[in-house]
Amino acid sequence: MKSLSRIIGVTLAVLLVLAGTAAAQDSLAAARQLYASASYDEALAMLDRLSATSSEDPSAAVAIEQYRAFCLLAIGRQADAERAVARVVAGDPTFRPTDSEISPRLQSFFRDVRTRTLPTVVRARYADAKAAYDQKDYPVAATKFAAVVKLLETPDVVAADASLGDLRTVAVGFRDLAHAATPPPPPAAPAPAPAPVAAPPAYYTADDASVTAPVVVRQDLPRLPAGMTLPTDRGRRAVLDIVIDTNGSVESATVRPSIVSWYDALLVESTKNWRYKPATKDGQPVKFRKAIIVVLDK
Repeated sequence: MKSLSRIIGVTLAVLLVLAGTAAAQDSLAAARQLYASASYDEALAMLDRLSATSSEDPSAAVAIEQYRAFCLLAIGRQADAERAVARVVAGDPTFRPTDSEISPRLQSFFRDVRTRTLPTVVRARYADAKAAYDQKDYPVAATKFAAVVKLLETPDVVAADASLGDLRTVAVGFRDLAHAATPPPPPAAPAPAPAPVAAPPAYYTADDASVTAPVVVRQDLPRLPAGMTLPTDRGRRAVLDIVIDTNGSVESATVRPSIVSWYDALLVESTKNWRYKPATKDGQPVKFRKAIIVVLDK
């Protein structure tokens, strides 16, 4: 049983490798090469495999049907070849093989089938556009009618059937009606307002952890002038609030509570000579409010 399982496993692996190799070798270029070497049956088999995977690629589908038609015609299956060309025209009514791709005989064959097929294809596309219009799908209808009008402006299309000239007039009318009925696109949504940027504070304090506090360079409290005494009914302890600017100078100073007016003034005046290494935030100097406790000796 183990030997049988091993054989089955090896066989499946070989089959998978062969299948992968065959799939890798399938390409439109390889099919063209088979056609050029007159290997028509092999080319048809490869084209059949390719068509199963090209449903989402219109240009590839057109090329596959083109070479299918050439191979079928080469082996005498003219009716099948005509149907293949008809599928080419249905997929792309403007497609025509270049002279360098095929012989004059095949050019003539393709042109004759295309001429017979074009009127049917154009009318089918017109009917498809009209169905979209009747369903009030005006944007789609406008696009499809525009494609029909463009097709009807191709000289050899109208030459294939003179009545198609009248169809162009009707298609233009429906195209314009569909355009008029198509609602305008909604206005573009306004760009979101930028988030407000918070203005920096007038100054920072010791509560701001992201700020490096200023460093004292000179901060001398004034002494009491000779012969001057403080009233005994006043406190000798106060807080001096100063704001240090970005240059390290004192910008403003306030005493709270007042010790006595003349000493308050003396204290505030002395701060004009104080100097600091300024506070910084993200490496940049900033203003900083500092509270200094002032305690006077008796």
